[in-house]
Amino acid sequence: MNIGPYQLKSNVMLAPMAGITDKPFRQLCCQMGAGLAVSEMVSANPKVWNTEKSKLRMVHSDEAGIRSVQIAGSDPEEMAFAAQVNVENGAQIIDINMGCPAKKVNKKLAGSALLKEPSQVEQIVKSVVNAVDVPVTLKIRTGWCENSRNGVEIAQIAQHNGIQSLAVHGRTRNDFYKGNAEYDTIKAIKKAISIPVVANGDVTSAQKAADVLEYTGADAVMIGRGAQGRPWIFREINHFLETGKHLDEPSSDEVRSILLGHIKELHQFYGDFMGVRIARKHVSWYMQTHEQGKTFRSSFNALESTSEQLDALNAYFDNLTS
Repeated sequence: MNIGPYQLKSNVMLAPMAGITDKPFRQLCCQMGAGLAVSEMVSANPKVWNTEKSKLRMVHSDEAGIRSVQIAGSDPEEMAFAAQVNVENGAQIIDINMGCPAKKVNKKLAGSALLKEPSQVEQIVKSVVNAVDVPVTLKIRTGWCENSRNGVEIAQIAQHNGIQSLAVHGRTRNDFYKGNAEYDTIKAIKKAISIPVVANGDVTSAQKAADVLEYTGADAVMIGRGAQGRPWIFREINHFLETGKHLDEPSSDEVRSILLGHIKELHQFYGDFMGVRIARKHVSWYMQTHEQGKTFRSSFNALESTSEQLDALNAYFDNLTS
């Protein structure tokens, strides 16, 4: 699959997730076979760019793989300026967020709230596409609510105004993340436009990825929550799509190596204080399928230093193999 001049190494992508798809996690998922890893959402409001959180989200230059940065806002001029600044900082693709269901985003008429305003969608898309020389992509939901699934209309506006790839989460804004994703709207969108379409929502296994691709006709799938604690899902899907065979689960030794490497990168990226705190949620996801995981998570979350965290993880895996 291509996005503008960029050819993806696979058609399995990491979805942008606020507070999760930071640089360490994106890099890890690319190593595990993600063809594209989209950054956390960056606000288009310049007033918040000086916060420590925003500063970490807005440096893109020394990163492997294709650098796709997601921006969010409601003002076309602000969005255009944000796109330009992020391109100057190393972004190779700009992704526009019209899918976030969070109330604090929607009350500013950003994220999925924009789906209620097709004319505003058009203005934002035009403004951003005209502001930068890199490909611009868009992420949406199927609509605001069950009675207003206007995904096809939004998709046609996007294509007409220069969007080069469209990712669609198979839920409305009102669904948040509840219930099951539906793929009929994604299928209808794929039939209605000619740009690449990426199917997102509840893709948590290699078989599900293959089924969604076949049913919708989409060009790629995007993995969000299915990658939390299981970054190797990308290589599992790639292998299954290429061979029709399932890969074995990673060994305990490999999981240990991946997890420890991930936690060390988080410590280095965020520093000791924030690194320790952010590591906790990732370790919790890795441990979800472990019998002893709940007990371990409780003790792990009480640790306050990087060295204690690494020692505890090593001891945990030592006990698994002893």
